[in-house]
Amino acid sequence: MRDKSHINNLFILIIATICLSTSGPLGKFIDMPTGVIIWWRSILAAILIFIFCLIKGISLKINTKKDRITFVIAAILMGAHWITYFLALKRSNVAVGMISLFTFPVIIALLEPFFSKTKLDPIHIILGVMVLLGIYFLAPEFDFQNNYLQGILFGLISAVCYAIRILMLKEQVARYNATMLMFYQVIIVSVLLFPVLFFMDTSHIATQYPYIILLAIVTTVIGHTLFVNSLQYFKASTASIIGSTQPVFGIIIAFFFLNEIPTLHTFVGGALILATVIIESVRSKKQ
Repeated sequence: MRDKSHINNLFILIIATICLSTSGPLGKFIDMPTGVIIWWRSILAAILIFIFCLIKGISLKINTKKDRITFVIAAILMGAHWITYFLALKRSNVAVGMISLFTFPVIIALLEPFFSKTKLDPIHIILGVMVLLGIYFLAPEFDFQNNYLQGILFGLISAVCYAIRILMLKEQVARYNATMLMFYQVIIVSVLLFPVLFFMDTSHIATQYPYIILLAIVTTVIGHTLFVNSLQYFKASTASIIGSTQPVFGIIIAFFFLNEIPTLHTFVGGALILATVIIESVRSKKQ
């Protein structure tokens, strides 16, 4: 029974990973300023999640002042993660943007002992190095001139924000529903980014709304909620290393819809990253 439960949780985590991987191609494809994309993404997700909470009777009550502060900080980190990630995609391409972001499992593995009683597991350093090596091969080309350098730097900043947010929410998922946690994050991001509507061009929403809706539902509502929920069953570092398949899925999607053609290095890097997923999946089953 425990094995079946573990397989179900692992399957849900993989579904979350596939949904999250759509953020790269969509972020690159949508023709609007980054701040405007993130605002629309957040407000649509907030509305959909709020309706879902009402239907399911999910409580939106926050128990303590400390938790409120944590929610706000986590939301700011998520907003910063989304903005810098989309800037990375706009400055470079899907491969470079997603690959730069996916240094975050290494960051999580190193920081997790500071957020919990978990000891640093040496195997995570080894797996982290494998992910980085995979990322090195996966990148079609690291051109440290102009836009590519900016894309990589924005991706690394996004990775740091994402890692800290996951670690902060690890404790909260034991006390609050994952959907409720996601609701407060997107509504706070919506409020914080509302001023961008007054000084950025929003006119393209008339043609871009189908893709914004996809981003809000598939990536944000389904992907992020399922991923946050998975933190109940896996260590943050475990979930993050499994989530490292996102660049593989993202590059495949970009190939079919954006005509970004992968190279031989892409397949080598993808194989290395998938190897870490298999290793960590087996290890997490034994824990």
